[in-house]
Amino acid sequence: MGGVTSSMAAKLAFFPPNPPFYKLITEKSSGLLLFDRFPHRENVDVLKLPTRRGNKIVAVYVRYPMATRTVLYSHGNAADIGQMYELFIDLSIHLKVNLMGYDYSGYGQSSGKPSEHNTYADIEAAYKCLEESYNTKQEDIILYGQSVGSGPTVNLAARLPRLRAVVLHSPILSGLRVMYPVKHTYWFDIYKNIDKIRSVNCPVLVIHVVDCSHGKQLWELCQEKYEPLWIKGGKHCNLELFPEYIKHLKKFLLVIENPQRNNSSRKSVVQSTTSPHSGRRNSTDCFEAPRKSTTKKEPLDFINELEPFALKFEMNDDKVGKPRIPYEHMERSRRSVEYIEKPRSSTDVKPEWPRMSVDCIDRIQN
Repeated sequence: MGGVTSSMAAKLAFFPPNPPFYKLITEKSSGLLLFDRFPHRENVDVLKLPTRRGNKIVAVYVRYPMATRTVLYSHGNAADIGQMYELFIDLSIHLKVNLMGYDYSGYGQSSGKPSEHNTYADIEAAYKCLEESYNTKQEDIILYGQSVGSGPTVNLAARLPRLRAVVLHSPILSGLRVMYPVKHTYWFDIYKNIDKIRSVNCPVLVIHVVDCSHGKQLWELCQEKYEPLWIKGGKHCNLELFPEYIKHLKKFLLVIENPQRNNSSRKSVVQSTTSPHSGRRNSTDCFEAPRKSTTKKEPLDFINELEPFALKFEMNDDKVGKPRIPYEHMERSRRSVEYIEKPRSSTDVKPEWPRMSVDCIDRIQN
């Protein structure tokens, strides 16, 4: 029974876009890997990384001039880095960080099949690349996990004692708890964040909607809490659209810049009494479809090279505007967890794109 439940949880956890939202091409003159949807940028590297489980995953590394911190971003369950590309660039610009995003095995153009243990190997491969290829130190890395991406993020963070910080965006307590309000952790459960979060000893920021118990419980279990962000009126997949999202992230980065943190006497970075609204529902999470954007993309005026890919945040200390999402939702359908690449008629005509933070597990609840 346990094995069947575990297999069902794994199948419900992963929804790779089918077909993927990008192809890899090799530039003839330089031999560089490129995404077919985007022109080559000098500050962006497209990589193929081997994992310890024999797969090759695709990753993208975005440089920011003179950045001192690097974000390692694990995306949600129904996205690939083709969809996330513009968000990655925008976060790099506005947070002034280097950023690496990667596709899980079986996602995008990564080989293999998606599974819990494959995602653990995937994030380890991306982390190893940061250390060995970009000379990034552990204490300069911020792990960012969204929804299902909180699983590999927490698993790795629990084993890195000098990590700078962790951001958990719409995290889950565990795979089984997404489907059932269980009170105990079973051996066959996947992504047991509820148990592993206690071993994370760096500052943790939790971003979630106000009425979702997963984020609140994880925050309460953190050793070194930072003031969480509970977004009123938000849904599981649209939290980046709210002005407080980028403002709170920037404030968090300012706090963790302090290099004098004493590892032997760590306390909460901010002991906040902020908590979600008291209303708690019986279902264990709130996974709903992302909404479309109807706003136009505006250029960033301070990094011209990245203008075509920027969202838009109003850079004001008192007010941070909502990001403008430059593409529309595309209807997704998924028949299998295995990646099947379908031929495309042309890359000249650009289809409507879904919002980058697509992460729909609402099918579980239906």
